[in-house]
Amino acid sequence: MTETLLSLRGVKTDIGRYHILHGVDFDVPEGRLTMLLGRNGAGKTTTLRTIMGLWRAVAGEIVFAGENITRMSTPDIARLGIAYVPETMAIFADLTVQENIVLAARSGPPDSARLDWIFGRFEALKRFWTLPAGNLSGGQKQMLAVARAIIEPRRLLLIDEPTKGLAPAIIANMIDAFRELKDGAVSLLVVEQNFAFARALGDDVAVMDDGRVAHVGTMAAFAADTGLQQHLLGLGMGEHQ
Repeated sequence: MTETLLSLRGVKTDIGRYHILHGVDFDVPEGRLTMLLGRNGAGKTTTLRTIMGLWRAVAGEIVFAGENITRMSTPDIARLGIAYVPETMAIFADLTVQENIVLAARSGPPDSARLDWIFGRFEALKRFWTLPAGNLSGGQKQMLAVARAIIEPRRLLLIDEPTKGLAPAIIANMIDAFRELKDGAVSLLVVEQNFAFARALGDDVAVMDDGRVAHVGTMAAFAADTGLQQHLLGLGMGEHQ
C-alpha cells in the first residue's frame, strides 16, 4: 500500500463573508501525482492556498507527513518540504532569471547538477539566464516558476494550472519533467484544466464540485468513464484534447 503524504479532512475555508470550501476530504499518496480537477469556481485554487497556509482553514485538519499543518505559517509549511507554484507564477519580473532561481534556493547556491537537469528540461532558462524575467514569454515564465519550486529537493509540489497558455512542445517538456520528479520520489498535487495533460500524467484524481470533493479514484478509471466526466465536469476528456 502506498503511504499517504498529505491528508485533508473536513477542511472549510472562508474568504471574507464567502464560504468557499465546505468540508474538503482527500489524500495525496506519497510518490504519486494527484490531479485536482473541477469546473471553474469549484474551489481548487482555494484548496491549494489553504494547504500552503496562505488562506486559513476555519475548520478541519490538514496533515502532512504525520504532522498537523492546519495552523502553521506559510514559511513553516515550506520548510517541511512543500513548494507552491501559483497560477499567477509570482516571479520577480525586474530580476534576472538567475536571480529568481538563486532567491528560491534558500539553503545556499543552487546545486550545479540540479541546474543542469532544469536546463535540460527548460532550455530557454539557460538561454535567458542573465535577462530580466519580465522579458520572458508566458510559457517561459511558467518554466521559471516551476524551476524555482524544484531548485531544492521537495517532498510535495502544489502546482496550479501549469499548462495554461503553453505551446504543445512546452507542455511535452513539462510532462517529462513532472514524470522525472515523481520517479525521484517527489509527490505532486496539480490543478489542471487541460484534460489530455491530466490523463497523460495523473496517477490519482480528486474532482471538486461547489467547494467539496465529489469523486476520488485513479485517473485511469476516471479517464475511462465518460459518463462520470460529463456529470462532474460537463465535458468528456475525449472531447477536450
